[in-house]
Amino acid sequence: MKNIRIGTRKSALALWQAEEVAGKLQELNYTTEIVPIVSSGDKNLNQPLYSLGITGVFTRDLDIALLNDEIDIAVHSLKDVPTKLPENIELVAYLERDFPQDVLIKRKSAVNKQFHELKLATSSLRRRAFWLKQYPDTEFFDIRGNIQTRLQKLEEQDFDATILSLAGIKRMKMDIDYEFLPMMIPAASQGVVAVAGHSNKKEINEILAKINHRETQICVEIERNFLSTLEGGCTAPIGAFAEKFENKIKLKAALCSLDGKNYIATEESFEFNEEENFGSKFANIVLENGGKELMTEIKNQL
Repeated sequence: MKNIRIGTRKSALALWQAEEVAGKLQELNYTTEIVPIVSSGDKNLNQPLYSLGITGVFTRDLDIALLNDEIDIAVHSLKDVPTKLPENIELVAYLERDFPQDVLIKRKSAVNKQFHELKLATSSLRRRAFWLKQYPDTEFFDIRGNIQTRLQKLEEQDFDATILSLAGIKRMKMDIDYEFLPMMIPAASQGVVAVAGHSNKKEINEILAKINHRETQICVEIERNFLSTLEGGCTAPIGAFAEKFENKIKLKAALCSLDGKNYIATEESFEFNEEENFGSKFANIVLENGGKELMTEIKNQL
């Protein structure tokens, strides 16, 4: 087998993810080369993602490189990957999920402020909506960039706190204080590193199957099917989190209006089998209970 070219975004966190995949392939005695590529989402840090009007803003440039045979595989944070993939591209491996949670980081001068007092910086519609459900009078600010950039902006600009993925903080080994947010259901597949490959590269895809974590794959496919059935893009205010305990799955998921006032949630526990599309099944229950109208409202507002 020739050297495996691993495409990745250029951020420190994305490079960490690529190194994780490279390490697992090297353990199987394959040689690897990391190929950093600047994504569209990294080029424009001034607009919130939901205003860019692009699906897969962080994955599109890697998709193009994969289709042009500039790389053999592409490594992604799975929550950035659209549920509908380009033709000839498929997700072929999932690393074991580590930290799915969202956490709150306060600036030093705001550590004693209560949640309802905070001026909050986040460009995520999901995080805004779920937060507004609990604290409807919150003032929001847009913030983009990698973790280091956001933390720098937190200390320099006029807001009190921001919300980040715990996975990023842990992977970057950052020694900062944070608080868990029980009202936040993670984005579908948050905390999971995934590997995309070209459908025609059977040999490489067979190699990648050796590093796949099947339990994680089962859970994130349920979450992504839930998201896909609701027709929510990566920026929609939808949370979905599945956990597997032996052969039982626990799924917690919700759709929320942009202002946090309309919230449709489902919490399910069921025996897993390969034949049934559980994500779609429970998303359809949400749609039948007002979710269809709510999704139309959200799309019109965006």
